[in-house]
Amino acid sequence: MRPHFSWRLRSRELQLGERTLVMGVVNVTPDSFFDGGNFFSPQAAIEHGLRLLDEGADIVDVGGESTRPGAQVTGESATTAPPVVSEEEESQRVLPVIEGLLRARPGAILSIDTYKAAVARAAVAAGAEIVNDVSGFQWDPQMAATCAELRCGVVMMHTRGKPRQWRSLPRQANVSKMIVHDLANRVQVAFERGIERSHIVLDPGFGFGKNFEENYPLLAHLDELQRLGFPILAGTSRKSFIGRVVANRTGKDVPPSERLYGSLAAMVVSILRGAHIVRVHDVKPAVEAATITDEVLRNSGH
Repeated sequence: MRPHFSWRLRSRELQLGERTLVMGVVNVTPDSFFDGGNFFSPQAAIEHGLRLLDEGADIVDVGGESTRPGAQVTGESATTAPPVVSEEEESQRVLPVIEGLLRARPGAILSIDTYKAAVARAAVAAGAEIVNDVSGFQWDPQMAATCAELRCGVVMMHTRGKPRQWRSLPRQANVSKMIVHDLANRVQVAFERGIERSHIVLDPGFGFGKNFEENYPLLAHLDELQRLGFPILAGTSRKSFIGRVVANRTGKDVPPSERLYGSLAAMVVSILRGAHIVRVHDVKPAVEAATITDEVLRNSGH
């Protein structure tokens, strides 16, 4: 049975568990792995976000920095180059989009996809309800305390290492066990910084520091995360582990633009394994697939 939760955001609560919530992605970046550059201008990003809301998105997740494999992020060794996107530049990308979306749809629920505390603070001040931190509060030591102060909803993702390291990380024998252990430790840090349990959603971080082969055991055993007692967000949309398996059948590499059907299949499995929220690029087909999956869950008693 998928447990029910009341997720406390900045100014409201969301009920999780009765049906799957769909989080649509708006990348205000020139270099994201799937749609980088398509919505880089504020107006294009606002129009895209409004389209996602029209298609049924419950949440719109706005991000201004790509964390694709190989990207450089803040906090890496001083011998490396400066971060690709500074706090100021990231804020300049996302704040007009957040403000524009809320002008057009004052009731919309927006999330800011960032690992930087300063960007999170500015985005919440502009009206975002949720901070979605792909590092699980690891890459900016101020992030946990900032989110506690803001009293917003938080998504804590499991990430192993930094994007520049992901391709060289050794494979884990039991990836689900590792993620449960690591997320339990990150949650304890969140508690110590003052974040309340009711504000937290956990994301196992498909593709984030996992080898291609590790994502499928993780998907198959996603329900093991339920032992931590938090809602689960799953983001499998258009990721390379989907393209790799499809390529094994077709004999050719499958680019992100051709991973829709595989993405929907992975999303459906994640819901059947307990995901409360799914993060997707393709909202309309995801809403329809999630609706059918939810109906199956209701009629199966799970």
